[in-house]
Amino acid sequence: MMNMKNALNLNNLFLGLFVTVTTVIQAQKQTFDIASYSLPKGWEKETTASSLLVSKEEPEKDIFCFMQLYKAIPGTADSKANFDNAWESIVKKAVTIASPPEMQPVTTDNGWEIQSGYALFEGDDTKGVAMLITSSSNGKMVNLVILTNTNSYEKDITTFLESITLKIVPQANEGAGASSSKPAAANTIVRKEAYAFTTTNWDDGWVSTVQEEWVEVKKGSIKVLLHYPEKKADAYNSVLKDGDYTAWNILVAPRYSNMKNFEWKSIQSWESVSFIRADATEIATGKTVHIVLFKKHYSKGNGRYIEFITDSKTTYENEFGPYHNTEFDWDKTANMQFRNKFAVAPNDLLGKWSTTDYASISYYYVNTGGTAGTTATSTADDFTFLPGNNYQSNHYGASGMVGNMKFSSQSYKGKSIVENWTIRLTNRFQGAEEKFDSYFEAVKGGRALILKDKYGTIYSLVKQ
Repeated sequence: MMNMKNALNLNNLFLGLFVTVTTVIQAQKQTFDIASYSLPKGWEKETTASSLLVSKEEPEKDIFCFMQLYKAIPGTADSKANFDNAWESIVKKAVTIASPPEMQPVTTDNGWEIQSGYALFEGDDTKGVAMLITSSSNGKMVNLVILTNTNSYEKDITTFLESITLKIVPQANEGAGASSSKPAAANTIVRKEAYAFTTTNWDDGWVSTVQEEWVEVKKGSIKVLLHYPEKKADAYNSVLKDGDYTAWNILVAPRYSNMKNFEWKSIQSWESVSFIRADATEIATGKTVHIVLFKKHYSKGNGRYIEFITDSKTTYENEFGPYHNTEFDWDKTANMQFRNKFAVAPNDLLGKWSTTDYASISYYYVNTGGTAGTTATSTADDFTFLPGNNYQSNHYGASGMVGNMKFSSQSYKGKSIVENWTIRLTNRFQGAEEKFDSYFEAVKGGRALILKDKYGTIYSLVKQ
């Protein structure tokens, strides 16, 4: 195997990076995320939500080249720190590298500061060169990784690099990365609503307050934001990192500038843990703060993104403990999401509240693979609270083999006795009184009523 470090004219590859489109006559431009580029003739491309892969392989010659351009993600103000983080989290996880990267001179273009370096890699049957080019601008970074075992594609690599143009990223306080045009300070106001209780004072000193975009939980100088469910931020993503970056860009990034020390330290597991932290300037106050975005991905799907805001990393760790690279022992941090609880007053209940649930299991024959049928269970419950402390409730169920299901229903009427954290309903099963633990969970634009009976059955009810 040839010495790839000497065989490739690497300096030429790096120095041609990100020149403007007018300097070289190019083929038809294509776009990916904030980048435009031209695909070298005869090369393949594959696009995913997080990256663009441009590749060429010649198995008969045992040579290859892979160029992977990643979508823009949050970065720090230090371009070298961004490069180092990407080298550790992308390059070293892709191939085995024994030596640190050999850095090239830093360049700038169109507001982007470009760090680049390369090193030899070696696998079971393959040796080659790994190159990383990291471009940083205004709290964003774009990474390009090149893996090759030949100098035969040097001209095509150079052409591809020279074709790439990145859009200008505005300053964070000019809306960079923002998914909403709302002013940063507008989300900090207490939400005006008709419910009796908008604040909960906890025995351990924390205070929860309903706000427009989240529930704020505060104690001393520590502020915790329990973000309401957000469709794009909470959308399932099989790649944990991509999902976390999406949530960060939607829920967190628009409210900060001058981001530094950005780290993605999430843990993939059966119940994954999302953990991103950074230091930044809070646009609304001008204060320098330490931020942690956290989520415990519970198997039931009820995990919520939680944003911790403290004056320093030390303050955060003194309260919630240091980061650890396991999925366990996150209870104190994860349990903050359950402080989205507010007491219930009788007048808050007036109206109809309902919920539905469904589950099914499909069966298949082992020998043939043909379907053997499906069993399903479906329930629907509604509670209507009427003036004069009256109530009525209806409960419907269906279960069994699909096509031959059994149905049931039960209705009750009686009196409701409402206390701050409990509701007692008379004339339930066999005329007995039934007691429910009760509270409101704040959601975007309203409340969900949570009732839990003595058997542990939980009704998450929304108002009709």
